[in-house]
Amino acid sequence: MAAMEVAKICFRSYKNKSFCVYRLAERCLLNKYGLINVRHLSTHRGPNMANTRKGSTLMFGLFGISMGALVGAGYSYHKMSQANAPLINKELDITPVLEKLPDVQISREVTSPGDTTDLKLTLFQYPTCPFCCKVRAFLDYYGFSYQIVEVNPVLRQQIKWTDYKKVPIVLANVEDGYQQLNDSSMIISALTSYLHDRDQGLKDIVKCYPCIEFNDESGNVKKEILNRYFLMYQGNIPQGRSKEDILEERKWRKWADDVLVHVLSPNVYRTREEAMQAFNWFSEVGEWEKHFAAWERYMIIYVGAHAMWIIGKRLKKRHNLKDDVRLSLYDTCNHWTKSLNKQGTKFMGGDTPNLSDLAVYGVLNSIEGCIAFQDLIDNTKIGTWYNDMKDKVQSHAGYAAMNA
Repeated sequence: MAAMEVAKICFRSYKNKSFCVYRLAERCLLNKYGLINVRHLSTHRGPNMANTRKGSTLMFGLFGISMGALVGAGYSYHKMSQANAPLINKELDITPVLEKLPDVQISREVTSPGDTTDLKLTLFQYPTCPFCCKVRAFLDYYGFSYQIVEVNPVLRQQIKWTDYKKVPIVLANVEDGYQQLNDSSMIISALTSYLHDRDQGLKDIVKCYPCIEFNDESGNVKKEILNRYFLMYQGNIPQGRSKEDILEERKWRKWADDVLVHVLSPNVYRTREEAMQAFNWFSEVGEWEKHFAAWERYMIIYVGAHAMWIIGKRLKKRHNLKDDVRLSLYDTCNHWTKSLNKQGTKFMGGDTPNLSDLAVYGVLNSIEGCIAFQDLIDNTKIGTWYNDMKDKVQSHAGYAAMNA
């Protein structure tokens, strides 16, 4: 405890730029050993000079040891304080505007004649990533036109141009380039806010979603996008909506990211056979044979399936899923359907889907071709809601909002 207190004194003094090592060491020696002023020990003269020199050497040895301990303790405390600092970057980070589109191959285009935004969106994605499927469900429901760039999930050459190494990433055409949007929930919130009031301008809306860096409880550096579930209505709540309704929507959107998505991987990759089946389906739906070389495709399938089978076991333990992970999948989806039944509406948004419906649908859509999904449909009552959502998304049922 005493060493830690000394370390704290060192650190505080260091931060105030008024640190005097010698005086602090002297004070500690006096307190601990009850000695007289250390500086005078080496200059004291008496009849026994040999003993005095020995005593002086001893005291300077003690002083050197103490100095080393103090500096080490002070440095350790400084590093611990850095690790426990809640906020690392003092300046909030805003996603950049690119002067031009990256030089990448466009995999395919989705064209909607009703898109009046002129945003010319480009989506960088893995075709069966639940977060990418969320964004696609949103874009399709509202009738956005967008280009798709399929990203190699192992090599990721298609996103070398950015420091952000996750998908989805969306690039949107703005007046002086292309605004980068990161994180599925932020993308959806920003574009929804833009549809509500296009006079705000997408660049100004993006400033409401800054990124911060911080240390978690283990001292690991994490990044978080602030306000990513918030819609920037600027105090002008749309007609037919209430604060309670908006809060409920936000709650379920967060639930989709924090709860539902974590039961997927342990179920999709439950066995080696299921993992291989899933990756072959990913290849089919993503048209990997068109977009990747044969060796890349086989590497993704075989390396990816084996890796995800192992990772699925770890995720099962991390998220405290049941021994039979299917039961955790069923329980989670039953929670959603029971809440729908309690509300007494077709969708969580009422007669029409809201963003929470789109989020849950998008997450589940990512496993539609997997064995786990068929088991889910066979053993729960979520199928009716899911099929209704699929009809709404594929028919661009939110088109009216695009031209409101």
